[in-house]
Formats: sequence, structure tokens, C-alpha cells
Amino acid sequence: MSVLEVSDIGISFGGLVAVDGVSFAVEPGEVFSIIGPNGAGKTTLFNLVTGIYRPQRGSVALDGETITGLSPYLLVRRGMARTFQNLQIFFRMTALENVMVGCHLAERSSLLADLLGLPSVSRQNRITRTAALALLERVGLAAYADRPAGSLSYGVLKRLEIARALAANPRLLLLDEPAAGCNAVETETLDALICAIARDGVAVVLIEHDMKLVMKISNRVLVLAQGRRLAEGPPQSVRNDPAVIAAYLGDHGSREADRAQH
Repeated sequence: MSVLEVSDIGISFGGLVAVDGVSFAVEPGEVFSIIGPNGAGKTTLFNLVTGIYRPQRGSVALDGETITGLSPYLLVRRGMARTFQNLQIFFRMTALENVMVGCHLAERSSLLADLLGLPSVSRQNRITRTAALALLERVGLAAYADRPAGSLSYGVLKRLEIARALAANPRLLLLDEPAAGCNAVETETLDALICAIARDGVAVVLIEHDMKLVMKISNRVLVLAQGRRLAEGPPQSVRNDPAVIAAYLGDHGSREADRAQH
């Protein structure tokens, strides 16, 4: 069974059709990339899948159960997590504290226990801290645990966001331009991290403009243009599709994609 099934989904804003009848499915452990020119509807599609927007047509299913229009917090509880194109980091908190925030779904203490300062709260905080440290280790940031997030580089913050998303123990992880603003070394680190997450059985869906990264790590690629599906398939077939080259990749992007295969 597919982890994620999107069927004929669409939405308009005023007279503008932002996403027009898009369908796709993602399997466990798969890296599924969504590419296309600016304004193609990629982030809008993410917002429809993750409950930020309610679709005007079509449906979304997670593990075979319809979740269309559910609020984002309910989707997180059901196994979906995402990061955003613009960093959503608590800059005055440490890296560890940022990840601990993401662990709240697994916590068993109550508001009353927190107010009364019961021993169960201290026990839960220790459990949460241990879990957050393990997640920082998983993304290669254990050494930054006690550093204020505001002092960290952009590439490190991108991995920190992924660690916090993983704190929800998702089966489906959506990444909105994880490599944007990263240098070559940071992108290579993200490449390895995303592949490792997928090897653990998590389905990864990403929006990305770095064609070298997309073609290197993706199992399948969906190309959007003007809110519609232009092409879908393995990276090799997508990068050689004349319609994709004309609408998005162009000569430069095609060469970048070609280099990723070697």
C-alpha cells in the first residue's frame, strides 16, 4: 500500500488555477521529488497535502485512509511531517531545545503535572532530552546541541529542521527546498541524510530546484508546469523528456541533471 495517494487534487485562488487535477502516489522508503518552474504550484501542492489549504477538488490519503482537509496537527499525529521553504526555527533556543519542541507528541505529562512540578515532569523531560539528542546525532548535529540556533549556519539549520520534523516519528516526510541556500558541501550532507531517512523506510517527498541533487537521490520525479502534471517517472526518463527540457530544465538544467548520473 502507498504511504501517500493524491488523486485529482486542485485549488484556485480567484481566477487563478494554482493546482489543476494532480495525482501521484508515494511508496515507503521512496524519495519522490517534485520539480518545476517558479509558480508551477509546487508549494501550493504541499500545502494541500499537509492540510494548510483545503482542496476544492480531489482527495488525499495516508496509508489508505482519506485525510483530505484535516488540520496539520492531526496529520502530524497520523504520521506526516514537513519542513518549510523559509526556516521555522526558534533562534533564541538551543538546537537541542528546538528538537525537544518537536517531541511533544510523544510526551505523557499533563498541564496540571507541569503546573504542580510533579516528579513525572522531570522524568518526561529527561526522556525527551534523550530522544532529542538521538535525533541530533542522527542528522549529524550532536556537537551543536547546546548552541543557540541563531548562531548556527544556514546549512546546519536546514538539518536542524529535519531533526525536529523527525521527532514526530513520521512515516511520510515532506521537505520544501531543503538545499536552498546551501553550499556544495552542505548539499552533499543533506543528500546523504535524505537517503538515510528513506533507507529507514520513511517516504520522502521533496520540492527542490537543485537538479543535481534531485537526479542523484530520487526514485521518481514529478514535473509540474502551470499547476498541471507535465511528466512523471524515473530521473533518467524525466531529464530526457523534451517537454520537461523546454518547460523547465533548459540546456543548463539538462547538463546539471546529466552530471548527476556520473
